[in-house]
Amino acid sequence: MKTPLVIFGAGDIAELADFYFANDSGYEVVAFSVDGKYATDEVAFGRPLIPFEELERAYSPSDYSLFVALSYTQLNALRREKCKEARIKGYRLASYVSSRATVWRGFEPAENCFILEDNTIQPFARVGQNVTLWSGNHIGHHSRIGDHTFIASHVVVSGGVEIGEQCFIGVNATLRDHIRVGDRCVIGAGALVLNDAAPEGVYLGRETERSRVPSSRLRRI
Repeated sequence: MKTPLVIFGAGDIAELADFYFANDSGYEVVAFSVDGKYATDEVAFGRPLIPFEELERAYSPSDYSLFVALSYTQLNALRREKCKEARIKGYRLASYVSSRATVWRGFEPAENCFILEDNTIQPFARVGQNVTLWSGNHIGHHSRIGDHTFIASHVVVSGGVEIGEQCFIGVNATLRDHIRVGDRCVIGAGALVLNDAAPEGVYLGRETERSRVPSSRLRRI
């Protein structure tokens, strides 16, 4: 028998969470919730949409789990705070680990993790609570991912890396082995980080420039 689940959120990530939980987990999504001021409808994705302030009246924390499906807005602070509020209400926070992710026996996700397909999490790596690992990442052995962090797709985290809390790491970024990334860092798409990153640092990869030669003049392609 599947565990009934309420998803907090009504945007794209909530719809994706609904799909993944419904098709690849031991949970059954029964409703959605948002803060009352955003509850402009009574239905989201074909299921009831309940104001968060009223949620425990309709879906008791003793009978339902909750998953907070929000993005990295405000460096994940919004998602962190909503998880805190859900715990205060008494909800157990669910996590999702794709059956198509590569994890070793004994790996147990912390609360409110969202680990999508094609992630490789090597032995002795630790992933904190409320962490999103979008598809296709490599998390090297003995690395640690801090709480409330969002890692986009195809990121390489080499062995022994320590990533702080509330970080954002963009698509195709590469972190060399045994470095430390401080709390609330932003590492942009395609960035190559070879040394420790100070807290609240912003590290941006270079954008590829357009060639002066237009495509109509290329002789080989």
